[in-house]
Amino acid sequence: MAFAIIAAGGRGTRLGDPAPKFELPLAGKPVISYSLEAFQSAPSIESIVLVVPADRLDAWSAERLQKMGIDKIRASVRGGETRQDSVRLGLEQLRGETGVVVVHDAARPLVSVQMVEEACLIPDGSDGVVTATAVTDTVKCIDGGMVAGTPDRERLVAVQTPQAFRLDVLAKAHSLAREAGYQGTDDASLVERAGGRVSVVVGSRDNIKITFPEDFAIADALLRERRDP
Repeated sequence: MAFAIIAAGGRGTRLGDPAPKFELPLAGKPVISYSLEAFQSAPSIESIVLVVPADRLDAWSAERLQKMGIDKIRASVRGGETRQDSVRLGLEQLRGETGVVVVHDAARPLVSVQMVEEACLIPDGSDGVVTATAVTDTVKCIDGGMVAGTPDRERLVAVQTPQAFRLDVLAKAHSLAREAGYQGTDDASLVERAGGRVSVVVGSRDNIKITFPEDFAIADALLRERRDP
């Protein structure tokens, strides 16, 4: 069995909208609802820790989520200044546990149960798994506004969440990063820095991250297509 940490944060991405991004409406429901429902439905997930901004804790308390049918919720806790801090605070709710922890960004509402299940299957010899898709654009390295090189895109992937790790490995990686004052780009980068080995599973191009206003229209269309194929 596995545990889940869903990290929610960020202000609105619609012009003039001050609401947190994870609360904005998408195809009739708050953005975060889709991630909660996917992890609730995933057979491998035993319990969920939700991390939200401190001023939204009451709105997304464990008690309220249970009434909404998310009975796997273990705790709702306040987030930190950075996403990395938020995941670390979520991990504190899992002290004493063993197994696998799956970390997901609530800004990716198109996560599916299948993606969660595949991430939980960490292969022997690995400390974690990242969900990723192949890079189709040519990527350039730049230096001072000039092209410094062109990496082989056959060796590149675009990483998404969910990401899953052996719980003790991720907790140690976060501890080491905090001691060193290191900020990684994702949880996998902390595990890599600590000497861990991370495998890759194929993600989905539909698993977009809500970042820009136009992403809402794309996600809305994809979600409605899922409902009415």
